[in-house]
Amino acid sequence: MASKTQPIGVFDSGYGGLTILKEFLNDLPGYDFIYLGDNARAPYGSRSFEVVYEYTLQAVKKLFEMGCPLVILACNTASAKALRNIQQNDLPGIDPNRRVLGVIRPAVESIREFTRNGHVGILGTVGTVLSDSYPIELEKWSGGKVIQTTQEACPMWVPLVENNEIDTPGTDYFVSKNIRNLLAADPEIDSIILGCTHYPLLIPLILKFVPENIRLLEQGKLVSSKLVEYLARHPEMDEKCTKSGQVKYLTTENEEVFEKNATTFLGQNIQCEKIVLK
Repeated sequence: MASKTQPIGVFDSGYGGLTILKEFLNDLPGYDFIYLGDNARAPYGSRSFEVVYEYTLQAVKKLFEMGCPLVILACNTASAKALRNIQQNDLPGIDPNRRVLGVIRPAVESIREFTRNGHVGILGTVGTVLSDSYPIELEKWSGGKVIQTTQEACPMWVPLVENNEIDTPGTDYFVSKNIRNLLAADPEIDSIILGCTHYPLLIPLILKFVPENIRLLEQGKLVSSKLVEYLARHPEMDEKCTKSGQVKYLTTENEEVFEKNATTFLGQNIQCEKIVLK
């Protein structure tokens, strides 16, 4: 039996995608959403392409089963390692009328408005950096503008955020170290893409170590504005998305832990349901 509601699905390996969802709720307050965090198997950043693809496909199928006509991979690692395969190889067989979108392209499409000299830095997880998704997409969408990208993997940032260690000397150390590495690799960088949905929570700290002339590109607002544009361009999809202002939260881990940690990302209390992905 088809679901009565057809919410927009938002998937992340853990909590970071809540920073994306928060912007969706601001820009599309009347829409229905389901947020799914695969917290039991997080983080995805250091996992292989095959494992991330397998896990992400399971999540997408679950959200489809729950009535979602559109799923946003609010996770850079999943967008880098799984999105293309799901779009090209799986969707035609599952349901060619449904859509799965990621978070990398919105940031890439916006970079021309940010950089003045074409020198762009990427801060991301190990998986996102190894995928080279940002350099590849930046070259594709640069509009003829020469873009020089320099990447820095930040393996400690997500665990520090998810363990509520933001305001500690250890987090200061790792954030400053990774930013120094990035700027040493290319001193001409004038724009930095925060290539992980957890990183907005570290912005006050990041700004301590990034020179004032360098612009930070935060994904949440960009991805949300691009979703608004997408729905306007695709009225057939917009009509499928139900609009009763309902938001449902799912996790593969402990519900109470998720509810507690989610308040850090959303700034409000929520209720969550535990599910199993397979």
